[in-house]
Amino acid sequence: MPANAGMDMKGGTMVENAQYLDASASAPGSTTSLETAWVRVREKLKSEVGEVEYRTWLRQIVLGPLDEDELTLYLPTRFLRDWVRSQYEERLQTLWRTEREDIKGVELQVKRGLPEVPVDDLDEGGEGTGEISESLPQAAAPESRSDLAVPLDPRFTFDTFIVGKPNEFAYACARRVAEKPSSPGFNPLFLYGGVGLGKTHLMHAIGTELTRTGKVSVAYMSAEKFMYRFIAAIRSQSTMEFKEQLRSVDVLMIDDLQFLIGKDNTQEEFFHTFNALVDAGRQIIVSADKSPSDLSGLEDRLRTRLGCGMVADIHATTFELRISILEAKAKASGTHVPSKVLEYLAHKITTNVRELEGALNRLIAHADLVGRPVTLDTTQDVLKDMLKAHDRRVTIEEIQRKVSEHWNIRLTDMSSARRARAVARPRQVAMYLAKQLTSRSLPEIGRKFGNRDHTTVMHAVNRVTELMDQDTSFAEDVELLRRMLEG
Repeated sequence: MPANAGMDMKGGTMVENAQYLDASASAPGSTTSLETAWVRVREKLKSEVGEVEYRTWLRQIVLGPLDEDELTLYLPTRFLRDWVRSQYEERLQTLWRTEREDIKGVELQVKRGLPEVPVDDLDEGGEGTGEISESLPQAAAPESRSDLAVPLDPRFTFDTFIVGKPNEFAYACARRVAEKPSSPGFNPLFLYGGVGLGKTHLMHAIGTELTRTGKVSVAYMSAEKFMYRFIAAIRSQSTMEFKEQLRSVDVLMIDDLQFLIGKDNTQEEFFHTFNALVDAGRQIIVSADKSPSDLSGLEDRLRTRLGCGMVADIHATTFELRISILEAKAKASGTHVPSKVLEYLAHKITTNVRELEGALNRLIAHADLVGRPVTLDTTQDVLKDMLKAHDRRVTIEEIQRKVSEHWNIRLTDMSSARRARAVARPRQVAMYLAKQLTSRSLPEIGRKFGNRDHTTVMHAVNRVTELMDQDTSFAEDVELLRRMLEG
């Protein structure tokens, strides 16, 4: 066995337990011993990712057994395993296959009881440098003065954001913050809504607008990135640098805050960062899938602070807004897409703008590559997998039951002749949702509600639409029911 086989975690990443190692010095089809190959793989990784990142995430990997053509690598905790798997697994596979042709795959597993590298060993030679994890913009970059920030996407600007009734208030709030950061009543700005409705687009648009002059420093990152980098700072003993970098920016934007639910230590750090920035007159912008009051799992004091500024909801898209989005994207592409195709897509894909745009991109790419015009037939053929996934499977019976439970009325009231507002309004909402979430015609919907005429259903749909525009609380109730049914 080579001399380094007995080295502990500080000297390399191997342990003395022979059960973790391949017993043979070499394997069929290879002239390099497993241990020698592992040394080379580690050195290549270290040269690629840098000393700090290697010590933080990769040094604790322990060489495991080679079973036929699959090699096992061990990590001491589930957190480390998941991080290494998401960030480095593909590179590990490539490096190992380069070193040993008989290795076809690498499996990362948690091995309880492995010795973890002490924090001071992760930071040999003094306090960490703060050069954490990924290739990030340097201090001089105009997008941010914090090397913890993620670059802004230049495609997401206010000019490319399509405004309609469901998002006009959130858009106006975002514009206000971009023009006058830290305005009274707008700090923090909290944007919330379902997946793919434009929260991230608006956040990038704010950041891009603010950094045009180069006088405002902006740090944008997801809540997940915030957590990982906070942990990395702890492990590299550079938490003070982490705090100072975040608290020195003029605008801090955290996307998908719901990721911090259940992560108490990270919530604590975010809470203190939040207070420090607001007290210093700096702007905070946060997004999530629910309003602050509905984010159960966040500390009460944090939910209270998040709700003390401006809270703006982005509602589900309307048919008209989806058409506007598709028309703008089609025009920008320079490809002619018939209005019937746009209407078809707007009817079929109703919940996620990203998927809607993705469907249009596929159609345009197909037309460009095969040299055929976009038609309704080609649309159904090219997008059959996506359209199948979006087939509406919600039943009118489900809608009636869910609405009845929400407003605490009897299920039989949905088809009764009662006209009291306490019954009639939920019945109208159920008709509205049946029109939005099923492919049933107006007469079919009417029959499910006590054989009512299709004009009654049409009136209910129009009335609910009007009330949603006038009453934010009512609109939130309807939107909540829609999400529950679609989920």
